[in-house]
Amino acid sequence: MVLSVLAPASTASATDIKGAAPAAAAVADPILAYGARIAGDDARTRVVIELDRAPSVAVHYLADPPRVVVDLPATAFGFPAKDLDARGLFTAIRYGTMDKDSARIVLTAAKPAKLVMARVQQNESGKGYRLVLDAEMVPPEQYADLVRKQTWTDEDTAADVGPVVPVENVKPSDFLIAVDAGHGGIDAGAMASDGSTPEKQITLAFAKALAEKLNAQPGIKAFLTRDSDAYLSLSQRVTIARQNHAALFISLHADTLKQKDIRGSTVYTISDRASDRLAADVADRENSSDKLAGTETRTTPPVVADILMDLTRRETQAFSVSLAQDVLNSFNGQIAMINNPHRYAGFQVLTAPDVPSILVELGFLSNKEDEKLLLDDAWRAKLVDRLAEAVRQYRAVTVANGG
Repeated sequence: MVLSVLAPASTASATDIKGAAPAAAAVADPILAYGARIAGDDARTRVVIELDRAPSVAVHYLADPPRVVVDLPATAFGFPAKDLDARGLFTAIRYGTMDKDSARIVLTAAKPAKLVMARVQQNESGKGYRLVLDAEMVPPEQYADLVRKQTWTDEDTAADVGPVVPVENVKPSDFLIAVDAGHGGIDAGAMASDGSTPEKQITLAFAKALAEKLNAQPGIKAFLTRDSDAYLSLSQRVTIARQNHAALFISLHADTLKQKDIRGSTVYTISDRASDRLAADVADRENSSDKLAGTETRTTPPVVADILMDLTRRETQAFSVSLAQDVLNSFNGQIAMINNPHRYAGFQVLTAPDVPSILVELGFLSNKEDEKLLLDDAWRAKLVDRLAEAVRQYRAVTVANGG
């Protein structure tokens, strides 16, 4: 989807983007954002990003909570994260890759706010550029009107992906598995205690190792929903699995909990009612990925919601539970698990009506022992081996039953 700077509904109009490169210009390599700073109070805040080249810029707004979304061409963010710690009007600032051609900055505001200036200008030295974003508080009704009148809507961000690149070298008899590395790009997920390793990096390492292990087994073909540090919406992850006609979908995560003494792996399946408070809390955090990245999940129409009650969905849920049990059996005595390790809740990433799906919390970064294991190559290999064995067992039973 090609986005352009908003028309009069936003004060950040095309005339404000001075020095910007043409939107259609090809960029051979990412723009480098090498510096950043922020200053202001709860009425007005300025964000400045130092860049080696002039970018094209698009500004959009989202509600609940109020967010200013700034879209850029492919950009590498090379400044220390502390340089852009949220303050003033903003309670959170996220930035990162959306795909190979674009990046995004999402400014979450404590109260409705709009940009009164979004300008790209050359530095006084003549070397490099800066993106200057000036935000001011606005009355709630003015912000609601701003969101309502803009040409870019929440629904645009929730559209399914187009035809995906098909998985290569798949035989008709292959048992196809989608391995989903949770989070990615602008959505870093949880963070290791020393701040050095985000969850998105851990899940990608496990996903790559699992796909490699599965692909070494005869009759099984695995592919990754993402193979790099790229953002995917929850809807895109589900769609990629379905468009490739996956027989299984396995999403990998390493969350944090307030209760730091809780540790061990957990396997989740979907349900419209959570098994317990912990499962509900984990689902709420995982389902917030789209919102944190400045995108929204489209509200499910009643007809689609009813799919939870139809025969296809119930059969798929039964297969999901069977896969979950195979994973728990494979982990038993080998991988530490929390109490009641099979739990369930309304995870949006598990909503494919025709693909048995599980979400595996590999461990909790909030627990020191789990964190140490999550960062250990040998333990990763052991856990991946047990997951692959569970898939092998599930496939053997499914094939024997004519599936």
